[in-house]
Amino acid sequence: MMMRIGQGYDVHRLAEGRPLILGGVKIPFRQGLLGHSDADVLIHAVMDALLGAAALGDIGRHFPDTAAAFKNANSVVLLAHVRELLASNGYCVCNIDATVIAQQPKIAPYIPQMRQNLADALQIDLACVSIKATTEEGLGFTGMEQGMAAQAVCLIKTQEA
Repeated sequence: MMMRIGQGYDVHRLAEGRPLILGGVKIPFRQGLLGHSDADVLIHAVMDALLGAAALGDIGRHFPDTAAAFKNANSVVLLAHVRELLASNGYCVCNIDATVIAQQPKIAPYIPQMRQNLADALQIDLACVSIKATTEEGLGFTGMEQGMAAQAVCLIKTQEA
């Protein structure tokens, strides 16, 4: 069995007239994240971590923002596709640890559903998904509520025959 580590990062600008989707959960907020898909920074960071661990490129390679097929795409569906890519290359997910970086809104009440959404899409146990949130104390673009970011690390392993 071979184990591999991956890390991912994503950032999106906040904008009026967009829903705020994090971890596949629609969160009530005055702004949403701007992007070609649903702009779910959390899931995008997780996808990049997984793809990187398997040396399969990044989400831009697999889900380009120039492709109409991914316009307003549900990132939970894209994450399930990443799991299928990993499986077709002989890998399965061991665990995910992710952090959302945002001044507002407070996302703690939504973390249980986010964890469940990721666990379901990746077909792993809920205990294998960790999601945390932090602010930047009013500093930088996230602290000034201009955008949100997320970081993720993952461990994958070769599937047993």
